[in-house]
Amino acid sequence: MPDSIPVNPHDFDDWVALAISDPQAFETQRRQVIDRAISAAPADRQQQLRRIQWKLDQIRSTSRTPMVACLRLNRLLWESVTGENGLLACLQRPAAVRQRPAGAAARVIPLDPRR
Repeated sequence: MPDSIPVNPHDFDDWVALAISDPQAFETQRRQVIDRAISAAPADRQQQLRRIQWKLDQIRSTSRTPMVACLRLNRLLWESVTGENGLLACLQRPAAVRQRPAGAAARVIPLDPRR
């Protein structure tokens, strides 16, 4: 994998041209840009960003067509904006939206069938 990125990461037309001419190189470059962006984030946010990226990659890989993936990703975006505890709720009622502190433990329910 080359360290240099031949396309301008901010130029849509460069990305389109690469996707058309060499889809495998496009995917490689896409992953490199994403990995660099995550690595540039604060260390305490990187794990969450990798989880989100994994979820996005799974949506893309399990969708029948790129258009279905696009629609599913769009729905996920809007849910994060308008859904429960989404961006809109946080902006309208910041005191009412409580986030679980980092590292807080979840209650684990045993699934032992012998009980």
